[in-house]
Amino acid sequence: MKQYLKNIVEINDNRKSRIFAYFIQILIFVSILSFSFETVPDLEPSTRKILRIIEVFSVIIFTIEYVLRIYVSDKKSKFIFSFFGIIDFLAILPFYLSLGVDLRSLRALRFLRLFRILKLMRYNKAIERFSRAISLAKEEVLLFLIVTLILIYFSAVGIYYFEHEVQPENFASIFDSLWWAIITLTTVGYGDVYPITVGGKVFTFFILMIGLGIVAIPTGIISSALTKSVDKTEEK
Repeated sequence: MKQYLKNIVEINDNRKSRIFAYFIQILIFVSILSFSFETVPDLEPSTRKILRIIEVFSVIIFTIEYVLRIYVSDKKSKFIFSFFGIIDFLAILPFYLSLGVDLRSLRALRFLRLFRILKLMRYNKAIERFSRAISLAKEEVLLFLIVTLILIYFSAVGIYYFEHEVQPENFASIFDSLWWAIITLTTVGYGDVYPITVGGKVFTFFILMIGLGIVAIPTGIISSALTKSVDKTEEK
């Protein structure tokens, strides 16, 4: 019985497994659409009732799926604390926490329902390859993140000393300057905070040049890792 359920629940190359996978994916999309429609103001009570029925039905199916995946797993604790195990749990958690409470008043719980869309990652081969690529390049990505954080802090300190005296309201502290550093290094530049001194403008120029490089670096790292991931898949 356990092996039979395992062949259905887990992604295998058989008809029942494919039907189950398609059913779960369709239900995820329906659930996300239902969640979106709930935010529409002035909905009719009958419409809200239908959306509630969809939500209850989705949670029942997702709960059964979650329990079955734990049941068929050879290492149950490993699955429960795995990425997909946590995602499956978070997908149903808001419903059970909101029993007897108006979910509309608990915005944080409502947001957790968005994790359901991450369940699709289990069924998408492209996302699976991307995850494998991230895993292959995790050391390079970690190094890049550390260097980026150092540069953001360096930028915040630099602009603070250039601009604090002339713009004390915008650059009141290094912590306030971090906002400018982040939007500048990411080349977003909302324009709400910007330098007005000559030194600050020159400093910003160099930071922008560095920011352009920062945007390009992870693209190269992940592209290289994706190529390696595809090559390993073909070798298998």
